[in-house]
Amino acid sequence: MRKYGRMGKTRTPSKQSEAFVRLLPDERLATPAQIAEARDVKARSGVHIDQTLASRGYLNDAALVDVISRVWRIERAQMAEIDGEFARQRSGQLYIAENWMPLRELADGRALVATARVPDDERSEHIATTLGRDVVFVAATSAQIWHAILDVFGPAIADQAANELWNRNPVLSARTVASRGQKVGLVILLIVFVIALGLWPAATVIALIAITSLVFLAGTAFKFFISLRGARFDLVERVSDSEVDALDDDELPRYTVLVPVFKEANIVAQLVKNLGDIDWPANRLEVFVLIEESDDETRAAFEASSPPDHFQIITIPAGHPQTKPRACNVGLFFATGDYLVIFDAEDTPEPDQLKKAYISFQRGGEKTVCVQAALNYFNASENVLTRMFSLEYGYWFDYMLSGLDSLDLPIPLGGTSNHFRTEALKSLGGWDPYNVTEDADLGIRASALGYRVGVVNSATMEEANKSIPNFIRQRSRWIKGYMQTTLVHARRPRALMRQIGFWRFCSFVLLIAGTPATFLGVLPFYILTMLSLALPTDFVAQFFPVWLLWVCFLNFIIGSSVMVYLSMMGPYKRGTFALVPWALLNPLYWILHSIASYKALWQLITKPHYWEKTEHGLTSQSNHE
Repeated sequence: MRKYGRMGKTRTPSKQSEAFVRLLPDERLATPAQIAEARDVKARSGVHIDQTLASRGYLNDAALVDVISRVWRIERAQMAEIDGEFARQRSGQLYIAENWMPLRELADGRALVATARVPDDERSEHIATTLGRDVVFVAATSAQIWHAILDVFGPAIADQAANELWNRNPVLSARTVASRGQKVGLVILLIVFVIALGLWPAATVIALIAITSLVFLAGTAFKFFISLRGARFDLVERVSDSEVDALDDDELPRYTVLVPVFKEANIVAQLVKNLGDIDWPANRLEVFVLIEESDDETRAAFEASSPPDHFQIITIPAGHPQTKPRACNVGLFFATGDYLVIFDAEDTPEPDQLKKAYISFQRGGEKTVCVQAALNYFNASENVLTRMFSLEYGYWFDYMLSGLDSLDLPIPLGGTSNHFRTEALKSLGGWDPYNVTEDADLGIRASALGYRVGVVNSATMEEANKSIPNFIRQRSRWIKGYMQTTLVHARRPRALMRQIGFWRFCSFVLLIAGTPATFLGVLPFYILTMLSLALPTDFVAQFFPVWLLWVCFLNFIIGSSVMVYLSMMGPYKRGTFALVPWALLNPLYWILHSIASYKALWQLITKPHYWEKTEHGLTSQSNHE
């Protein structure tokens, strides 16, 4: 062990630092050119030589720690011997950011400190001052330090990830599915409905059908209007290649990438390759692969893929709810980047996406909390379902989001390729781990605080769902999340209207609340329309007035035609014209959504916080074809 106080050292630090640099080429751990590059980065941006060499993949973490141990003559850390109470005297975020951690107090009052970076004069003085005592260094890898932080701070991290939003403002958390007032209101509504059905059965059913028809028409008309508006506008931020090329890598901020994975052992090797192509300096990039504590198979597969040093596993402590947003909140705890993005395990973002998002943030100012990239599918032509998936997303990203943004209406975020200002995200309380569409909820909360969400001209390639059962699982979760988000923000409608304004509130009602309501109405609406066409008019007229049947029929024709037309719009901005004829199947596609909506409603009642996992890696097509 090597001891350092706040005054003086046993050897001159500059000599040790020079010995460290000389040793690297001697042992073929780094080339003179790589060392010169690292020196240049340090001169321009202050990043230490060892950090640049490690983060750019020139020097792996284990080799770096071995050299530090030899040059500074310090022992390797025994990370099992940690005094948790002593370590918790400072925050876990500090240790993460600076790559060190106090292990315990020695008999003479000094602190035993594990370090993954060179303990030069500047670092030694800083750590001693931070702890308020002299220090003795031992060497440990970054991974060892981070695992120790999880062990020491694990219960606190798990509690914060699950309950920070609830503790801040329980009204905004989906942990409570429905408030007492909402439950009372629902009971009263059901009682009134049962009484009305008993006293005036025909009139009650007619009123219910009319309301369903009105909801279907209102939701369709809203999407049609917004999409036509979006057709007049390009994406919110069109960043040119020349602007990207003009960026100086040494002046870029630190960026955090979160990749939540669960039972994805079959695709993590591809994940490492896909995200390894990101065009961002490695010494300013951290990629956190978020793996559940119980998911040993995915962890082993990731470690076997030999990821670069700036890729790190973050083990998600066991706890409830086991959801993607809870995992992301753990990742947010460890994040040291000024900006942060989420990618799914199967994602292939365009290499310059982070740079385009960064430029968009610079244009948008501090009130731009999120920049969203578009999604596209590499297996769009695999079968009918993948074609419908691609049509839907083309219309959503190229028309709906552009239309919403042009009218300054709240944008429900997508679950991936969302780029955030990290501090703004933390100020919002992170993601709601109890909401299974945490992204849509976050978009509404951001809008309520005056933040803006933008869209950038970059795409992430994903795997479209090719399996109907898998599709139903995925969509039932999305629709259940929209139901949760509706219930959360319906607890305080007047407050929400004051915060976001009348027209934004109407947009929330029509889009977030209207989407599950529309899908719930599709099956009965379609069935009634088909029966009215299949059965003699005189027979049906015994139960329903003819005018109502005509209204339903016209609504069906108009609504279906509008949605077919909107689906046909999707390919035009992307040039995928071969998909256009498939839009005629949109009414059948909506039936799948309706089935999913009833499953979502049932799960909202029986297991509201259950995360219905979507299986990935089912496609036979490659994202490089």
